[in-house]
Amino acid sequence: MAATKRAWKLQEFVAHGSAVNCLALGYKSGRVMVTGGEDKKVNMWAVGKPNCIMSLSGHTSPVECVRFGNAEELVVAGSQSGSLKIWDLEAAKIVRTLTGHKSNIRSLDFHPYGEFVASGSMDTNIKLWDVRRKGCIFTYKGHTDGVNCIRFSPDGRWIASAGEDSSLKMWDLTAGKMIQEFKGHTGPVTGVEFHPNEFLLASGSADRTVKFWDLETFQLVSSTGAESGAIRCIFFHPDGKCLFGGSQDALRVFAWEPGRCLDAFSMGWGKVADISVASSQLIGASFSQTNVSVYIVDLNRAQMSGPGMVSQPVPSEPAKPPMSASGRRTFITERPPTSSTKKASEMKTEPEEEPSASNEPEDDSSNVAQIENPEDYKEVFQGRTKIERTPPRKLEPFPAPPEDQSKAKPYKQPAREQKVKQEPVKPATIVPADRNKPADLNMAEFLPKRPDSAVSADPRRPPEVPEQSEDEVLSSVHKGHESMCAVLGNRHRNLEIVRALWTSGDIKTSVDSAVGMKDLSVMVDLLNVLILKHSLWTLDLCTVLLPQIHELMASKYESYCHTACNALKIVLRSFSSIIKTNVKAPPSGHGVDISREERYKKCKVCHGHLMAIRGLVEKKQSMAGKLGSTFRELQIMLNGLDD
Repeated sequence: MAATKRAWKLQEFVAHGSAVNCLALGYKSGRVMVTGGEDKKVNMWAVGKPNCIMSLSGHTSPVECVRFGNAEELVVAGSQSGSLKIWDLEAAKIVRTLTGHKSNIRSLDFHPYGEFVASGSMDTNIKLWDVRRKGCIFTYKGHTDGVNCIRFSPDGRWIASAGEDSSLKMWDLTAGKMIQEFKGHTGPVTGVEFHPNEFLLASGSADRTVKFWDLETFQLVSSTGAESGAIRCIFFHPDGKCLFGGSQDALRVFAWEPGRCLDAFSMGWGKVADISVASSQLIGASFSQTNVSVYIVDLNRAQMSGPGMVSQPVPSEPAKPPMSASGRRTFITERPPTSSTKKASEMKTEPEEEPSASNEPEDDSSNVAQIENPEDYKEVFQGRTKIERTPPRKLEPFPAPPEDQSKAKPYKQPAREQKVKQEPVKPATIVPADRNKPADLNMAEFLPKRPDSAVSADPRRPPEVPEQSEDEVLSSVHKGHESMCAVLGNRHRNLEIVRALWTSGDIKTSVDSAVGMKDLSVMVDLLNVLILKHSLWTLDLCTVLLPQIHELMASKYESYCHTACNALKIVLRSFSSIIKTNVKAPPSGHGVDISREERYKKCKVCHGHLMAIRGLVEKKQSMAGKLGSTFRELQIMLNGLDD
């Protein structure tokens, strides 16, 4: 029998008519997937099949986050405008539309008992929603930047949240407050997961490490060494025996006592978005532009235990308190025999907020579920509630291709079965940041020129290149080297001047000098430092930096645009309310208040620059990809200046 691969690509297909923004796998079966896109639609898929099962429409802004319910009977989708929509997949209809966030949704999760949903947003807030009451019952505030990931504990008592501000926080639903902040990561925390049985929490970060935390002592259990790339998603094995970590083109298997990598797989999935486990196989999914790719890993051939590890069985009769084989307490995951109303009353609630202004319609009649594939829809979603006399059919694992088979080709959908209409993608108007060669440089100019006489008359015959001396080869290779060194040397001198003024304590003067140099590369380096130090921003700096931010946002370089957008977000979050208040209420003519008049003048200048920037953002928000999404988010924030 031929050897088979440990990991392989299962399929690749076009998921949306425009860029895909998010996806999620069903954790119960591992056989369903939901995607959200720039086309404002939510599409349902069966893993391994190329055709869309059902398309859900109703959002008025791009879909940024999606999540299945615990039984895969519900799906929730969060949009760029901050609204949530919950769909009943069996009935193919909308259940709830929830509004309250002021920015795009980054993470979602269902309560283990299914009646509550939590959402984390770029507005730094976490909201707990009661699906039945159609409203927010509590808002948890504490993060200083966007919330990247949130998860309920298996017993439904806690919420763990991972932030762009490098923090990891634990919230108690009963007390309605933060009970612990875990410090240790040096980069944005991208994922957080509770152990399915034990009082153990895992977190993955852009600092390339995975950390494990004890939930009894709230102390660090262990940390893995820095991996080759940022950790994008993590997932505990359903039996709790190990943790899987997905990063750029790689999958790793981690243990925590002690913290180490047990196994690693080289994957071609790019920036993986979600992973799940089913039928002794790990399913990983990623997206790029309009396409979604699915990869499979055979866990029977993965190293998931090592010396010193203990098994993690679930005790049949919990002790007081219940303990696992490792000596750590375990979660009691059985639902209490109380009614759901009593459970809701045990949670900390707050007075209902007035829903924030949103473009999402309250009338759910505009939310349409279009069933694209009736046969698959009946099999996947409507067959769940039928009473069967025979045991449910066990899902078969996906067959592995032979080891010697060439690299799997992406699955191409037949044209006649293609359900998703593909719209033409606009060509990129900027230089991408992840380019693999210098921008605006003709690489052929750096290679030895071929004389005209060397061109062969017969195109099938290789040209006869005359032999060159060593000096001629070196001169052709070094062409332009001196000018490049001069450019980099000048940039270095400018940065040294800015650094000398900065270290002397005069930040305003150092910023003024950088502006006077009229070198955008120096300005980008300076803004990248200021972005990391929010406390240094003042209205004085804003008046100087906003014109530079405007110029950078108009640049053709993606890295310049990203830096400018991040700086503009800080300005809007920190000063938009001050600017709006002062511009709308100028100083009166009675008396002299010099400080207020100066503040009004600065706010007036900033407001003018922001209005000019808004015109540029309106033109660029139609771009595809992550940068386009950032411009659309900024457009929403800039519109707040008119409220």
